[in-house]
Parts: sequence; C-alpha cells; structure tokens
Amino acid sequence: MAIDLTRTFKPINIALLTVSDTRGPDQDTSGDILAGRIRVAGHTLAARTIEKDDATAIAALLNRWIDDAGIDAVVITGGTGLTGRDVTPEALDRVKTRDIPGFGELFRWLSYRTIGTSTIQSRACAVVARGTYIFALPGSNGAVKDGWDGILAEQLDSRNRPCNFVELMPRLLEK
Repeated sequence: MAIDLTRTFKPINIALLTVSDTRGPDQDTSGDILAGRIRVAGHTLAARTIEKDDATAIAALLNRWIDDAGIDAVVITGGTGLTGRDVTPEALDRVKTRDIPGFGELFRWLSYRTIGTSTIQSRACAVVARGTYIFALPGSNGAVKDGWDGILAEQLDSRNRPCNFVELMPRLLEK
C-alpha cells in the first residue's frame, strides 16, 4: 500500500450483502471475513444482510442502500459466477450510473495468481450508482480476501496515493 501517513484517514460507511440461496448467518464465512476486514480497516459496517439469488430483490435492496445517506459503499459477496442462479452483475446493471471496469480486470489478475485460469469464471465487477460505490466479489473466502486485501483496502483508504475512491466521493454526482 502507498499510504501517506501525513494524510488523515476518513472512515466510510459500508454495507455488506451476501448473495446466496444456501447460506444463512451461521454459514456466511465470506461475509464474516469482509465484516472483520471492514472494521479492522477503521470503517463502519453500516448494514449487513443476506439476500437470495434474485436480481429484482437484490436491485431493490441496493436501491434502498443507495438512497440511504448513511451508506457510502456496498460490498457484495456471491452471485458473480456463470450459473443460471448467479445474477449479481445483472442486479447491478439495474441500478448503476456507470461501470468501474478496472475493478473486475484487476480482481481477475490478482485471482489468477491464486487459482489460475479458473478466475475466468468470475464476473466480479464494480459500479457507481447515484453516488454510491458497489463492489461485487465472488462468494468464496479466498476471493473476498483477494478482493479486499488486494484492491479495496487500499482504494477505500483516504490516505492511499496517488489516488483513491474516497477522495472522489464528493464529486461522484457532478454533472
């Protein structure tokens, strides 16, 4: 990380969504990993829930969180694969203002070092939706570690140089 300790850390409010037809709170290990990392980084876990693989329900929840002034970013785990039930990217398409294509590209590059060519099955992605960042990671424990440790920990730290997502937040709604 290129952390500039002369800069002030600005914690943000992050909502965490696990997308799964099979996991409940006791089995949500990838969500637990992310929740822990969000708190250790100094951010606030503003909300956390589990939603079934249903694009309409996911989009409805995301719309509520996007409209909540107390939520700056959403991190999603699950629903980014290739099966018929994996609909997280389709839900993001319903709410997005713009894509952040570099997120998915960098995630797959990092993931390649861990799982090789199997990373091609991931549709990890990120968007901005009406001023709120939304990051969608696969549902495996390894994937959320790769995504948080390799990308989000730095980009959601206001001290990261040369730039970071936090410093752009006040300008996301510019016209």
